[in-house]
Amino acid sequence: MQVVNWLPRTELPFAAPSRPELLETLEPVEALEPSGEEAAAPVALVKPAAEVAARPVERVKIEVPRPSATVKPTVVTGDAPAPVPKTPVVPPPRFALQLLRAGRCLLLVELPTGERFQARDPAYLLLKDMLRAAGLPDSPQIVGEPVRWPLLARGTMDQGPDAARDFVQGFVSARLEDEPCASLWLIGLPAVRFAGEANAEAWYRELQVEGLGSVWALPGLELLMEEPQRKADVWQAMRRLMARWKSTDE
Repeated sequence: MQVVNWLPRTELPFAAPSRPELLETLEPVEALEPSGEEAAAPVALVKPAAEVAARPVERVKIEVPRPSATVKPTVVTGDAPAPVPKTPVVPPPRFALQLLRAGRCLLLVELPTGERFQARDPAYLLLKDMLRAAGLPDSPQIVGEPVRWPLLARGTMDQGPDAARDFVQGFVSARLEDEPCASLWLIGLPAVRFAGEANAEAWYRELQVEGLGSVWALPGLELLMEEPQRKADVWQAMRRLMARWKSTDE
């Protein structure tokens, strides 16, 4: 009710006497004007809470290092052992060889198809012509089963080139012990490589192989059919060696 002072209309019994200063009319309070220094001072404004909440808050960006495409060199300390380079795995060679006997000669021949010779095979007919030209029986005798490599389709046994060489040489050496021969023909690159320890550069030449004796290196029958001009080189080399397997009474 905005009552500042209250005075009774009549004197109240047992009431304390009124104080004269309270009966005086109070002067109206004028608005105090700010002084020059107060007017010049900035007034801090308080923003509403809604406006503060609506203001976006800037997020601090965190830089995440990305992996570089450049390969960093591996630093090998004195304590850590140096990495051991892996030995490349050499796949086993694949070939099929047949051992034949014609007179005083043994023939280790590459099978072009991987299967036994048939009577009408072009490669076998060419072999018969070569034997007749050499003065040997043209119906050679088959000695043992064909040597096919690799021996096993699976397994942990070493079937690399060195193992193939040892197997082929061991197989032929065992047949030579059963019946020696005057000359061993190696026909085809697998026969020359794994029995004669040579390559195509040794074709038409006679070689000495430990455990096998004298061997004659020749191209494969299939190659001779594809390149007939090689037959002349075979014939020239054959004429030089023919006396080795021909009997003295012929």
